[in-house]
Amino acid sequence: MIRILTALILSLAALPALAHDYVAGGLSIVHPHVIATPPNAPVAGAYMTIVNTGDDDVLLSVEVPETKAGHVQLHETSMEDGIMRMSELEGGIPIPAGETVTLESGGLHLMLMRLPQGLADGDLVPATLTFQEAGKVHVVFLVKDRDIATDHGGHGG
Repeated sequence: MIRILTALILSLAALPALAHDYVAGGLSIVHPHVIATPPNAPVAGAYMTIVNTGDDDVLLSVEVPETKAGHVQLHETSMEDGIMRMSELEGGIPIPAGETVTLESGGLHLMLMRLPQGLADGDLVPATLTFQEAGKVHVVFLVKDRDIATDHGGHGG
């Protein structure tokens, strides 16, 4: 009986770490995930969807432990002279009232820079998102293999 109770308690304690959607005021952060990398990759892309049912807001920054990345940049992808380029966004990512902003490959996204080691499928990357209005929101990015990450299983594209 003690083993069953212990297993139940440990299972319940692990649920917040496995949560995949987060709410802060009028913001819902849905499906935060990172694409798995080779062991020596210096960067990784991170993605999520932010649904805003409240007032205008701005994602200002993202912090992760140094054991996961040296720092995180907010990025956008653009086409210049037929060449796709990524660049760091100054001033943050606007999250307009009543809008859904999707951070995805080929568009707005996060770049985890200076990875101390590769990120493998199933790893967890704790992060703190800082919004202009909603403040700090603690989330956990799930690391997923590229093939699994592109199959959103009902989360939308």
